[in-house]
Amino acid sequence: MFEGKVLLITGGTGSFGNAVMNRFLDTDIKEIRVLSRDEKKQDDMRHEYQIKYPERSNKIKFYIGDVRDINSVKNAMHGVDYIFHAAALKQVPSCEFFPIEAVKTNVLGTENVLTAAIEAKVKKIICLSTDKAAYPVNAMGTSKAMMEKVIVAKSRTVEQNQTMICCTRYGNVMCSRGSVIPLWIEQIKQGKPITITEPSMTRFIMSLDEAVDLVLYAFDNATTGDIMVQKAPACTIEILAQAVHELFHIEQEIKVIGIRHGEKMYETLLTNEECANAIDMGNFYRVPCDKRDLNYDKYVKDGDVKRNTLTEFNSNNTELLNVEQVKEKLLSLEYIRNEIAAWENR
Repeated sequence: MFEGKVLLITGGTGSFGNAVMNRFLDTDIKEIRVLSRDEKKQDDMRHEYQIKYPERSNKIKFYIGDVRDINSVKNAMHGVDYIFHAAALKQVPSCEFFPIEAVKTNVLGTENVLTAAIEAKVKKIICLSTDKAAYPVNAMGTSKAMMEKVIVAKSRTVEQNQTMICCTRYGNVMCSRGSVIPLWIEQIKQGKPITITEPSMTRFIMSLDEAVDLVLYAFDNATTGDIMVQKAPACTIEILAQAVHELFHIEQEIKVIGIRHGEKMYETLLTNEECANAIDMGNFYRVPCDKRDLNYDKYVKDGDVKRNTLTEFNSNNTELLNVEQVKEKLLSLEYIRNEIAAWENR
C-alpha cells in the first residue's frame, strides 16, 4: 500500500516511529521522513538504521522541527503522501504540572500538522490518541481529548476525497519509552524493589506491533473523521509486576508506592456516549464523525432516538489476563527476551 509513497512520522524518534521503521524499511516505500525536536535522538536513530539496514537506511530523511511551529512542519511536508502523527507529550504527571505545555504540543501542534497537511494536499493522516482521552481526569488526557475534537472538526472542513483525517485510540504500549516495564527492569538490575502504584489498578496492554497494526487498519478501513479503537485485553498492575517478577526469577519485593498525580483506577477506550453510534468491526470499534452542522432545528422532527446496544469498553470489563497470559505476551517482545537473556548471563 506504500509502494513509491512518502510517509512522514511526527515524533518519529519515539517508540512508535521505531516500530514503523522496522515494519516498513524493507518494503518498497519510497521515503520515510522523521520530524522531531531532538537532534541527539535523530543522530542515534540515523546510526542505528545505518547498521540495521545498510541497503535501505537512505530511505530515512530527518527533519529537525517542532509541531508547535507550523513553519517547521511545512518544511517537512512537501511531496508527502501520508502522515502518522505521533508527536505528543504523554507523561501523565509531567502534564499535570505543565498543562499548558501539553496543550501547545497535543492540541495546537495537531492543528498545525493538519493545517499544513491539508494545504500540501496530503492524501491520508492517521493521528495517534490514547485511552486517557476518554472520560479524561488529567491534563494529558484532557489535551488528547481536545486533540481528538480538533481532528474531527478539521475533517469536516476538508474537501471530499482530498485529505482523509482519522484518529486511532489505544491503551498502554508495553515497553514503550517512558513506560513502566523498562523502569521495573532497571530496578531489577539495581537490586531495588519493583515499585507499583496501586495493585488493583487495571490497564489495557498491547505491543508496539499491535499499535502499528491499528494504525494500518485505520489507514485501510477508516473514513475521514473516524476514531478507530482496538479491542485490547487488560490486566491489573499487580499481575503485570508479578509476571515480570517471575520472568526474571528475582527475590526483590514488589513495593506499593501509591497512585501518582492524575492517575485513574481504570481506563476507558470507548465511552458510553460513543457507543450510541459506534460500529463493531470484530477486533476494532469505529466511531464515525457526527456529520450534522450547527443548524439543529432541522433535526427536531427527524432525530434518531435509537441507540446502539454497545456499552462502555474499559479496562475492567474487557478480557483480564492472568500472570501466565501476561508472561506469554511479554515473551513475544524482543526487548523482553533480550533483557532476560542479558540478566541470566550476567
